[in-house]
Amino acid sequence: MRKVSSVFACLLVTGTLLSACGGNNNGNKPAADGGEATPAPAATQAAEESATPSAAPADDITQRKVTIKIHYPTPDLTEVRAQEDDKIKRFQEVYPNVEIVKDDWQYNVSEIGVKMAANEAPTFFNTYATEAKFLIEKGWVADITDLWNNYEFKDQINPVLQNQFIIDGKVYGVTQKGYVTTTMINKKMLDDKGVAVPPMDWTWDDMLNTAKGVADPKKGISGIAPMGKGNEAGWNWTNFLFEAGGEIQKIEGGKVVATFNSEAGVKALDFYKKLRWEAKAVPQDWALGWGDAVGAFQQGRTAMVMAGSDGVIEQALNQGGFKPEDVLTYPMPAAEKGGKHTGVLGGDYLVINPNASKDEQEMAFRYITFDYFSDKGLEALDAILQQRKADGKYFIPPLLDYYAADSDFGKKTKAVYDKYSDIVYQYNTDIMALLDGKPEAQYNTQDYYATMSNVIQELFAKEGTDSKAQLDAAAATVQKKFFDTIKVE
Repeated sequence: MRKVSSVFACLLVTGTLLSACGGNNNGNKPAADGGEATPAPAATQAAEESATPSAAPADDITQRKVTIKIHYPTPDLTEVRAQEDDKIKRFQEVYPNVEIVKDDWQYNVSEIGVKMAANEAPTFFNTYATEAKFLIEKGWVADITDLWNNYEFKDQINPVLQNQFIIDGKVYGVTQKGYVTTTMINKKMLDDKGVAVPPMDWTWDDMLNTAKGVADPKKGISGIAPMGKGNEAGWNWTNFLFEAGGEIQKIEGGKVVATFNSEAGVKALDFYKKLRWEAKAVPQDWALGWGDAVGAFQQGRTAMVMAGSDGVIEQALNQGGFKPEDVLTYPMPAAEKGGKHTGVLGGDYLVINPNASKDEQEMAFRYITFDYFSDKGLEALDAILQQRKADGKYFIPPLLDYYAADSDFGKKTKAVYDKYSDIVYQYNTDIMALLDGKPEAQYNTQDYYATMSNVIQELFAKEGTDSKAQLDAAAATVQKKFFDTIKVE
């Protein structure tokens, strides 16, 4: 679930290597099709250096003709397409034996089965953190463990993200980017109202008190803007379900069983009721989607918003005129002191078609990782930062990227950021130790979000709702319409 501004998406692709995003991530939000993936970045030195062997062995894959159908951006992403075209050109300079066919189909859970049955799926395609077990159980994704084990940079990949596609010790995909839901705080609004900045290791009570202290309903100012429209509403609330120790579903006797109507679910829903009716901290026009909530933050009409950090900060600094010191990025609050700061973990991945030949699978893997850990990517990042500085714009690095922050490449990237410290947004160094990402549900995530959105809307519209009754009804609906149709093998 994610949301990326088009400018930010293009920036990331242009700039590297950086894969990250939220959309919509990117800022990050749920979407009916799971979100959109951004192709990964610039050129790899290692690949180029290996392009001219003195004498190729007879079984050298570079001596055999191979055709791969690649995941390609949609027509509306003109700048992203230009970047991918550049990558194709560079890749074929290293591997002239490879013919590349472009395919702009974007992963959709309702279409993937037909694509695989008709043998029309690309050699590799994008998918999301929620889909790992589903695709593996259906046999629609290749086991690339051997390719992974021979990959030079596997130990530098971000394990938090990559582990979502490592199941029972086998590797089934490569991470592009990811996010953990965070809370962005407008510090200036707190200062203007004399409200203390909460501790980084904050709790639900801290969030409630901060939101209540800033809210001024008569002036149309809210303390926090939980998303209340579309699947985003259910997605935002799920963070609190996780923080309270709840789960969306469980597997029992080969069936998927709804579990969000638990004591933890009631606790999380009751907290929303406190924000809305006790603190009066939620916008009066609470029917906000991702763009609406982020827009309210950018315009100074709400002090807090919950999403992937990148897109929110991008809009606040480069469109809203905020100063970096006035935009604070916090982990999600713990339900109680000492609890986990759990946020929904999402991400974009590239997986390989199991129907492809071994040569096609290997070349697909080489293409996917072609720009990872690239010195030329670092040069491109430097150029992006130079241009941003010249344009008077800030650069917001992703909170989570495909590489591990403490890897050699992570350190090289940080060194580039440090050269432009006056325009690169700085996250509080304490946040990484507190972040706790929990993946979205493996089955019918969007259907669950949509159902919970109806619950949130009823709660915001009518005082005195019965949280347990609401959740029981929602769980019954999700169970009958969606979960009962699934057979787990």
